[in-house]
Amino acid sequence: MTDQTAATMPRPTDFTTERLVRVTHISKCFGDNHVLHDVSLDAHRGEMVALLGANGSGKSTALRIMAGLDTHDRGDVSVPAGVGTAMIFQKVHLVPRRTVLDNVCAGGLAHIPGWRSLTPLTFPTSLREEAMGCLERVGLADRAHHRAGSLSGGQQQRVAVARALCQRASVILADEPTSALDPTAAHQVMELLRDITRDADVACIAVVHQPELALNYCDSVIGLYQGRVAFNQPSTLTDLDTISRLYTTDGKPENQR
Repeated sequence: MTDQTAATMPRPTDFTTERLVRVTHISKCFGDNHVLHDVSLDAHRGEMVALLGANGSGKSTALRIMAGLDTHDRGDVSVPAGVGTAMIFQKVHLVPRRTVLDNVCAGGLAHIPGWRSLTPLTFPTSLREEAMGCLERVGLADRAHHRAGSLSGGQQQRVAVARALCQRASVILADEPTSALDPTAAHQVMELLRDITRDADVACIAVVHQPELALNYCDSVIGLYQGRVAFNQPSTLTDLDTISRLYTTDGKPENQR
């Protein structure tokens, strides 16, 4: 594993667009368990970043800190003023009995008066139109009035992406968005996130379970090993052999221990 100094060196193909996320030397402990050690990373407009690593390497904790759902003990996380952040969870947290459209509208509740957000019956037309536009972008406008619980897992994850878009966020944080999906649906969701990152000019940081998906769809790949950044580089300069070392202890892959 490379050390933190090497991991935080400028990447050879750094994005020249606006930096939307900057994480600088953060550390995090849960009691005596040191989960993150001096982690630094950034993400720019139009850039999709993959976080890879074995279970317990700190991937999801780092993402939750960036989302403001957890605090860090040391270091700094900065996002420009006025830049919103949306989280896409491994479990999509849709309301199954509500329509797909109502679930997407939930992403925009912060942008309407409080009394209009109490029930879908009071959602303004402008919000519903915006939510329909988000569903069109993820290819599910024809399912807008179906119950969310009737959709497949891949479709539900696309609804979660649409809900994040309805938040008008410039930073999308996705925690293993494909881990519960079949291979075809996983590729569809990753392709969708990549296209939205580019077309909407947002930054996306995703915890990715499958290395092949990270290499195929992400611009940059960050490997975490025992809570430290092992490498931080463009996906074009990364291979499966490099990634496989993240899942190794004493030279043996995890599935051989």
